[in-house]
Amino acid sequence: MQPDAIIERRNNLGPIPFEADAPFLRIVGELPRDLNGTLYRNGPNPQFDAPSAHWFVGDGMLHAFHLENGRASYRNRWVRTPKWLAEHDAGRALFGGFGRKLPDAPQDLTDGGVANTNIIFHAGKLLALEEAHLPTEIEPGTLATRGYHNYQGRVAGSFTAHPKTDPATGELVFFGYNAAGPLTPSLSWGSIDVTGKATRFERFEAPYASMVHDFIVTENHVLFPILPITGSMERAMSGRPPYAWEPDKGAYVGVMKRNGAAKDIVWFRAEACYVFHVMNAWEDDGRIVADVMQFEEAPLFPHPDGRPTDPEKSRARHCRWTFDLSGNTDRFQQTYLDDLTGEFPRIDDRRAGLKSHHGWYACANPKLPMFGALSGVVHVDGNGKRLGQYLLPAGDTISEPVFVERARDAAEGDGWLLAVVWRARENRSDLAVFNATDVEAGPVALVQLGHRVPDGFHGNWVGAA
Repeated sequence: MQPDAIIERRNNLGPIPFEADAPFLRIVGELPRDLNGTLYRNGPNPQFDAPSAHWFVGDGMLHAFHLENGRASYRNRWVRTPKWLAEHDAGRALFGGFGRKLPDAPQDLTDGGVANTNIIFHAGKLLALEEAHLPTEIEPGTLATRGYHNYQGRVAGSFTAHPKTDPATGELVFFGYNAAGPLTPSLSWGSIDVTGKATRFERFEAPYASMVHDFIVTENHVLFPILPITGSMERAMSGRPPYAWEPDKGAYVGVMKRNGAAKDIVWFRAEACYVFHVMNAWEDDGRIVADVMQFEEAPLFPHPDGRPTDPEKSRARHCRWTFDLSGNTDRFQQTYLDDLTGEFPRIDDRRAGLKSHHGWYACANPKLPMFGALSGVVHVDGNGKRLGQYLLPAGDTISEPVFVERARDAAEGDGWLLAVVWRARENRSDLAVFNATDVEAGPVALVQLGHRVPDGFHGNWVGAA
């Protein structure tokens, strides 16, 4: 068998079975001296194999790349959730995923949280997030787990892995689906002020039970996408998929004023689609414009009868949603901006909720299945036009690219782009550092690890104090 064929068959989805510290990492090229802080990454890394467990439900593992004065170090730790601790003590898997206990698990064990999707820093706290549980507080230096954070008891239930920070006020806006219990159509939403105090928390009913991974926040509005990866307790109890693709339900997006109430939500409709991730959104002369990565059919989840979705349609493309707030129509427009397959969009977060002129996302090799084949990075302008693209060597894959501004007062897009790259031939990972406005030139520096970082979900940069 040819080496390239071996690379094509290998992927980077499997877990690594260890925690490690690497205080001095080899650097190819030169790390920018003004890049001082830590890139935190989160993703699923199951401690034990569980029967038929979905990729989404592996135990969270944090990966921290600390950069300081041209040097780099690394540390990884599992998030020690109640589930992780119980399984560690038992020496085996006790949950099969999505909160489902295995038949031989202890009866009093109820918390299947994995804290595996994102990690953010807000109001002085580092928080590991997944959408079915409260945030888990993490000690920044050691990555030690401090436990759930419930904002002085003012927030309860599920909490999104994609809260939005208002760049002007520092307010954190969040939501949660399954707010009335597993596979229910209830959503919650609320806000945390810049000091870490919960200022809003309320619940409302969506048109149907849906997996709501991300949402949309602008300067004056909050939007809740209800898209047809549907949840069903009846399916789950009968051994069928708890989440499944039901396009006949259609797509809904609820629009609410940030200073309003859930009872005033206006629901817009469109053809069935699915979106895991939003790039950005803003208000424009009586309209809301949102750039998203849209699938025609959802990947990774089957139809209710177990049939897979169409792989040709189960790829995301950069798409623009437009909402007319005049009241003339309850339909929103969907316009693809590119035919390139991609995911994990990011912006310069100083423009979150405002009109932005730079965006980045990981792009896929069109010859391979979408997930496990994100093999490059794309830089686009505010209308989705490609400004630059960088592709990795055959077989290598890339994570979500994270933007870091050069300085607090730097122009939008002036800074660095950080992404973890898996080197298929060597079966290990690099942290790649790009000039954010010249990704086509390739990385200016590579921080080299001796092992691999499994393909994961999201991360963020926390600058040195």
